[in-house]
Amino acid sequence: MENQKLIPKHGGYRDLKSFQTATLVYDLTVAFCNRYMTYRANMTNRSNRMTDQMVQAARSGRQNIAEGCQASGTSKKTELKLIGVARASLEELLLDYEDFLRQNSLPFWGKEDRRVREIRELAYMTNRTNETYRTYFENPENFANCLICLIHQANFLLDRQLGALEKNFLEEGGFTERLYQKRMENKTNKSYRTNKNY
Repeated sequence: MENQKLIPKHGGYRDLKSFQTATLVYDLTVAFCNRYMTYRANMTNRSNRMTDQMVQAARSGRQNIAEGCQASGTSKKTELKLIGVARASLEELLLDYEDFLRQNSLPFWGKEDRRVREIRELAYMTNRTNETYRTYFENPENFANCLICLIHQANFLLDRQLGALEKNFLEEGGFTERLYQKRMENKTNKSYRTNKNY
């Protein structure tokens, strides 16, 4: 632990698959709501609230990953908490899409559905963008099911990320432990220099 920096390298969230997938979920949720919810004729206040909640849940998923990674330099506890919030937000959004399908009598694609497997395969593409999924925008059934697949992918990645963070925290500690170690090293060095002068 001697060579470990007090504030280690942190951030780098843009390179995380979880952040990239959550960004797709956020962008596509905005597109979905604009296309199939916001501009509905005779839109009710309930639809307005649901639209706002879906967009906010998608945004929360993305933003909390970024904030958690940025906070990791000084607080692993905060990082764990915020990544957990991101995971919970995406779970909420997942339920909203499932509710949308059920309430509109649209079919839910099971995980063995050929279309679901095709969407899963797209995850292995490099430089995925919103355009990667454009063929699923044509109707609400395809679009909602596509987003459900993407949310499952993001949640899987976040579960792995949380597991790794927890393991790392238990093995190496966080900022408080590093601060204590640095103080002890500083005291030892001062004591050594003082004794050397005698």
